[in-house]
Amino acid sequence: MPVHLITGAGSGIGAALTRMLIERGDDVVALSRDAGRAKQIAAEFPGVSTLVGDLENPGRLAWALSKQSLPDRIDSLVHAAGVVDLGAVADLSAASWQQQLTVNLAAPAELTRLLLPVLRVSRARIVFVNSGAGLRASPEWSAYAASKHGLKALADSLRAEEHANGVHVTSVYPGRTATPMQQKVHHQEGVEYDAERFIDPTSVAASILTAVDLPRDAEITDLSIRPGR
Repeated sequence: MPVHLITGAGSGIGAALTRMLIERGDDVVALSRDAGRAKQIAAEFPGVSTLVGDLENPGRLAWALSKQSLPDRIDSLVHAAGVVDLGAVADLSAASWQQQLTVNLAAPAELTRLLLPVLRVSRARIVFVNSGAGLRASPEWSAYAASKHGLKALADSLRAEEHANGVHVTSVYPGRTATPMQQKVHHQEGVEYDAERFIDPTSVAASILTAVDLPRDAEITDLSIRPGR
């Protein structure tokens, strides 16, 4: 069975993707920030394996993974974890900038670097769940958009670097999706949250599966998804 390593598997798009992969019989390994969260994910998704690594501290990921058993093969690596904190440039703290740039950009880069030897052997697909904010920045979104613009650059460079190794790289740019993160965004924007107005996480997960399942003679590089209602 294919093996998929997913960050952010416990919520939103990552959880929807994890559920779909399990239901079709694939093996899923979820990277969790701590042991407690790993237990929660394992209880929610029976059969899922877990690894522990804190994306807020990418400098410790190498040490954390060295203390655990990694899968012998990884057919896809999906970066679905992320954080958001809105605010004007005049108001956002250095800590807010640092957290978003670390979790949304530096951590995916480091995790990918650490797993590349296995990913090359498996000729894996790497999927970065980006955002519409990774293509254009709006007021109050500077730090988050900066992290996602950087994530696009990471994916573009990685794709060119690893093409000869058979590793395919896809960036997915969802519009507003009905997730806990979107709820937080609405709270920060001071507007009422109505999940029915936005993309269902399973729809984004289905698009990720399309990229992951594509025959080897083709590669989806960039995929934008927008609300259809």
